[in-house]
Amino acid sequence: MSELYSLTAHQLRDMLRNKQISSVELTQSVINRMQQVEPKVQAYITQCPELALEQAKAADERLASGDEQPELCGIPVAIKDNMCTEGVRTTAASKILSNFIPPYDGTVVSKLRAQGVVFTGKTNLDEFAMGSSTENSAFFPSRNPWNTNCVPGGSSGGSAVAVSADECIVSMGSDTGGSIRQPAALCGVVGMKPTYGRVSRYGLIAFASSLDQIGPFSKDVEDCAIALNAICGKDSHDSTSVDLPKEDFGRLLHTGVKGLRVGVPKEYFGEGVDPEVGASVMAAIEELRAAGAEIVEISLPSTGYGLACYYILAPCEASSNLARFDGVKYGHRTTNITHHTGLMEQSRGEGFGAEVKQRIMIGTYALSAGYYDAYYLKAQQARTIIRQDFDTAFQSVDVIATPTSPVVAFGIGEKANDPLSMKLADICTILVNIAGLPAMSMPCGFKDGLPVGLQLIGKPYQEAELLRVAQAYELRSGLAGKKPNIG
Repeated sequence: MSELYSLTAHQLRDMLRNKQISSVELTQSVINRMQQVEPKVQAYITQCPELALEQAKAADERLASGDEQPELCGIPVAIKDNMCTEGVRTTAASKILSNFIPPYDGTVVSKLRAQGVVFTGKTNLDEFAMGSSTENSAFFPSRNPWNTNCVPGGSSGGSAVAVSADECIVSMGSDTGGSIRQPAALCGVVGMKPTYGRVSRYGLIAFASSLDQIGPFSKDVEDCAIALNAICGKDSHDSTSVDLPKEDFGRLLHTGVKGLRVGVPKEYFGEGVDPEVGASVMAAIEELRAAGAEIVEISLPSTGYGLACYYILAPCEASSNLARFDGVKYGHRTTNITHHTGLMEQSRGEGFGAEVKQRIMIGTYALSAGYYDAYYLKAQQARTIIRQDFDTAFQSVDVIATPTSPVVAFGIGEKANDPLSMKLADICTILVNIAGLPAMSMPCGFKDGLPVGLQLIGKPYQEAELLRVAQAYELRSGLAGKKPNIG
């Protein structure tokens, strides 16, 4: 029999309901796994074994009651360390919040608690979710389970690693420009960015408020649907969350793709995309054709504006959002001060890392008098054109398929002195955030022993359709459950 930590949430859900295992047994299995592999991959900033076992005991009591319980009841889940967890340290991987303990739960965390999940800990990320490799963490880089000399992607690298290395069953991440999908691709797991507004951002430490969205990492597509069911919904604490009827995101699973039209944008298979990565993705698209889907070549002509648009909008919003970290109310406060102005400058100078400082400065400059129209306003206009491109494309196709990342995982430190190359790692994912669309990544092959990711992009609020296509490919690929060998 497989180790419990290696199974999927839907397998474990059935075993828990049938009294074949207890949540305590499952949780102990995951804790033992964390002790075994965490020194090699460093997925977690904060581990919570005592809390996890307490919650597992409470879940077992719920399961023993005989009442119908939520699907994630008793399932170990890891939380990205930029989501507020009452009583548990929340750092955003920054020195400025290294000792911050929130007095409340974010909405997603509250929803998961209500499900009866078991929290294994808080996972590593690029500081304030700014990065594509998890090397920008103020504490340590996480390592890719497929090759520990390589990055896991970012910014939700720790969450992707935890699922890939079986250090949890499901995890939560956030995606501002690809921060769920890109690490999911590099670590060989499933990752979903829902439509903007599907999931409440209340309690998520903000990076770029018009781009940020919380979503799940999972071992297969069905688990992704289960996790999405648990976290979506209108929230009065978040004015940008949408009020839609509750739905089952797994309702279209096992219905196949016959008759669906899958768009393939020519702009995503050109310069900058590794030919072997492109070939793996095209092979996956051909599998969808073999399953009955119609493949349609499309064009997204504004793709070339994506990077420039994103790297104006996101830093501008970061400049505004991170102004609250001033050394006054919470977070790091310098001891080397002479007056109140010096308090703020010195606290921020000591607390923020280089990448965060760079993005704050870019954003502040672009928003300053005399430059607002030239940069921020123009980026917003480009955003409208990008969204219109997708609207046009979706008049002729149901789903769009592209590579998730143009390359497989690269070596730790390899791009440290090449910021442009690092930012190009997001070239396939950022337009989705700019347009506010749902998208997901799933494994579709390997290059040099490292996973390649297939990205599926959907119409607004059509997550169930995305999951339908993803599972149709997953069933044909045989890649679900393929795991790295890390001992």
